[in-house]
Amino acid sequence: MTAKDVFLSKLSDWGTVPQRFLRKELLPVLADLRLAIILLLAIALFSISGTVLEQGQSVAFYQANYPEDPALFGFLTWKVIRFLGLDHVYRTWWFLSILILFGSSLTACTFTRQLPTLKAARRWNYYDQPKQFKNLALSAELKDVPLDSFKAFLEKRRYRVFQEGEKLYARRGIVGRIGPIVVHASMLIILAGSILGAMTGFMAQEMVPSGNLFGIQNIIDAGPFSESQLPRDWAVRVNRFWIDYTPDGTIDQFYSDLSVVDEQGTERDRQTIHVNKPLRYGGVTFYQADWGIAGVRVRINRSPVLQLPMAQLDTGGNGRFWGTWVPTKPDLSDGVSLVAKDLQGTVLIYNNQGELVSTVREGMSLEINGVTLHVDEVVGSTGLQIKADPGIPIVYLGFGLLMVSVLMSYVSHSQIWGLKEGDRLYIGGKTNRAKVAFEREVVAAIEEMESEGKVNNEQ
Repeated sequence: MTAKDVFLSKLSDWGTVPQRFLRKELLPVLADLRLAIILLLAIALFSISGTVLEQGQSVAFYQANYPEDPALFGFLTWKVIRFLGLDHVYRTWWFLSILILFGSSLTACTFTRQLPTLKAARRWNYYDQPKQFKNLALSAELKDVPLDSFKAFLEKRRYRVFQEGEKLYARRGIVGRIGPIVVHASMLIILAGSILGAMTGFMAQEMVPSGNLFGIQNIIDAGPFSESQLPRDWAVRVNRFWIDYTPDGTIDQFYSDLSVVDEQGTERDRQTIHVNKPLRYGGVTFYQADWGIAGVRVRINRSPVLQLPMAQLDTGGNGRFWGTWVPTKPDLSDGVSLVAKDLQGTVLIYNNQGELVSTVREGMSLEINGVTLHVDEVVGSTGLQIKADPGIPIVYLGFGLLMVSVLMSYVSHSQIWGLKEGDRLYIGGKTNRAKVAFEREVVAAIEEMESEGKVNNEQ
């Protein structure tokens, strides 16, 4: 053997090492049911944490709600949350790694266990010796019963029957063997959709005054490849925002009239959204989530309409109020404060000493500091939560397939053999579930064929 042949031989042996490691070492570990259960519990645990802990909030939010002293449960602080990525669990590298590892475990189990089981169920042999029936869980020996009668009974019970001479094999419910494979496939589809959504989806929040056109800018959580989902050639205009109130003054529902417009200003779509009725366009969903007061439109004497912004006031948790200051003198030496708490049109007016001067409604005017102050309108702003998740249709497909596959898995896979030798008919069978019902079915077949045999003998 030449040196070249030795080198090629060693190279060939080296090439089989990874294959041997994959087949003998790695696949059995991945296909281990205990590993799959541990990974599934880990996914459930971290998914619960992502539901309990607010996701995608600012650092200030976590500092305020999860301080270092006292720490929640003695250890959970904002630093721990930020360090572990618990503020964006579903996009952390370790959570995605668990999903990928769980998917690998399902794939390994499918190819090493489920597919061979299905192949074995589809591969069968006729029984040609009576002693083979003794190994079955359910067997019987009948006298003077024709094989054709047994075959007719099985066909009537929707068995698929194969016959070769005096030998018979029948099966029913092969879909029960396919069910577990489809379960694994559906779970892999769900995992793929979740990973796709985590990598390419985003979530944003916008507070937009009525009449304004806006693009998506305030993104609070996004995957590394979310740029592809951001709108490029269209934006959204808030035509109008309003609130319906109950007779006692509480909020009943709030609405946003939204238009999707392209770069030329052409309206592509228009919908009125409210809570639980979002706008969906171009793979992006706009949810009605919050509201606020953007500003107030006023006139001083005969001046043009001035729209002054209103800011939310710090009330220490005693309700939501918005306020602004309106100058009543050109040198800004004097003015009044306007305060509103809702969009019902009532505005409270305070002087510079903080004293309540008057209460006016939209469309009313007031003489104050030597000028006439007209309050034309309180302008509301809509709070929108904006999401894009390309993986959602894939996840829905996976869940739909999962429900179907679970039902498939409950179908019993039953097998029956028959052998005719002389005046003896040997029958036997087995099933993977619903064994009592299967035994009753076989016993019913035996009784029916024995009664038919007695009738034939008497004739």
